[in-house]
Amino acid sequence: MPMIQLIYASKPFGFEAAGLNSILSIARHCNERDGITGALICREDIYLQLLEGPEAKVEAAYVRIAQDDRHLDVNRLVSRRIRKRLFPDWAMRDDPARSWMWSMADVDRGAVVDASKKDLLAVFERLAVEPAGAGAGYDEGIGRG
Repeated sequence: MPMIQLIYASKPFGFEAAGLNSILSIARHCNERDGITGALICREDIYLQLLEGPEAKVEAAYVRIAQDDRHLDVNRLVSRRIRKRLFPDWAMRDDPARSWMWSMADVDRGAVVDASKKDLLAVFERLAVEPAGAGAGYDEGIGRG
């Protein structure tokens, strides 16, 4: 069965802990059911998510997300076929704000939507090797111009 990786960005509508916990709970349940893995980076100004798994299931999840009123300005940024998952053990790894990513001002200027496929994948490749719950200290890194 063909697998894909899909990365999208959106803006949270009413970013709050309860809403985020609801999103994560539902995502983990649906992803486990559908054989999808991935990661969600969440800040008050952006959701950046990587989904990976069976093509039809990932596409269906993306359609649900795009229709969810807790997400604004949903943009598909990367979609590619894969043979190996980046987050094989995570129905949905969640991660807090990342200071080594784009600043809020960068996001407002469209840096994420304009980022290269390589830079977007590098964000998740870096996250995949970090231990869960690792601190988000400042570091000149991916996506910073």
